[in-house]
Amino acid sequence: MSVLSVTDFSSGYGAQPVIRDINLHVEAGEVVALFGANGAGKSTTLMAISGVLPTLSGEVRYNDEVMTAPLYQRARNGLSFVTEERSVFKSMSVADNLKVASVDPVAAVALFPELEKRLDVNAGLISGGEQQMLSLARAIARQPKLLFADELSLGLAPMVVTRLFNALRETASNTGAGVLLVEQHVRKALLYVDRVYVMRRGEIYMSLTAAEAHERLDEIEDAYLASEAPADKT
Repeated sequence: MSVLSVTDFSSGYGAQPVIRDINLHVEAGEVVALFGANGAGKSTTLMAISGVLPTLSGEVRYNDEVMTAPLYQRARNGLSFVTEERSVFKSMSVADNLKVASVDPVAAVALFPELEKRLDVNAGLISGGEQQMLSLARAIARQPKLLFADELSLGLAPMVVTRLFNALRETASNTGAGVLLVEQHVRKALLYVDRVYVMRRGEIYMSLTAAEAHERLDEIEDAYLASEAPADKT
C-alpha cells in the first residue's frame, strides 16, 4: 500500500516551477532515498509535497487521499518532517523539547539512550549529533505513517550517521511507516534503503531498486551527483 503517491507534480517559490513533473511513491514499511547534486531540487521536493510550497500542477496523495492542506494539518494526520536545520528549541531543555511535541521522554530515550543524561541540558548546549537524535526521536516517537528526513547526516560523525540511519530503517521495518530520505552520502544511505530516485535540474531522471543503484553507482555519481546550477539549497 502506498502511503505517499506523487503524480505529475510541479511546484516552486512562485509561478515558475522549480521542480517539474515529479512522479514518485513510498510504500508502507519502505525507505526511499532521493539523490541528486546540490541544486537538483531535492529539498524543494520535500517541502512541496509536505505542503510548505504551493502545488502548480499534479497531485499528492497520502493514504490514497488527495492532500492540499498545509504542513501543520498534514502533521496532525501522521506526517513527520525532520528538516536539514536541526529543529530544536535551543533555549529549552531536551526534556522540554520533547514535551512541546507531546513526546514522552521515555520513548525518546528508548530510541536514543544517549539522550537520557542530557534531558535536563538546554538543547543548544548538546552536540550536533545529539541535536539530530533529538529531532529524529521527536519525529519517530509520534508514530508517523510517513516520515520525511532532509540531510540527516550533514556535518555529523560516521558513527552518529549510522545510528540515525539505523533508526530510520527500524522505524520503517517495525512500524510500517514510509520514509522518504534526502541524502548526500549516497554509498552509506544505500545500505539502508529499498529504492532510489535520482534528480537532476528539478526532474526525476532515474527510479531504481537499491540493488540496481549499487550496480550503477559509478554512473550515477558521474552523471547525476556533480554540482549543478542551484535550484534549491540541496
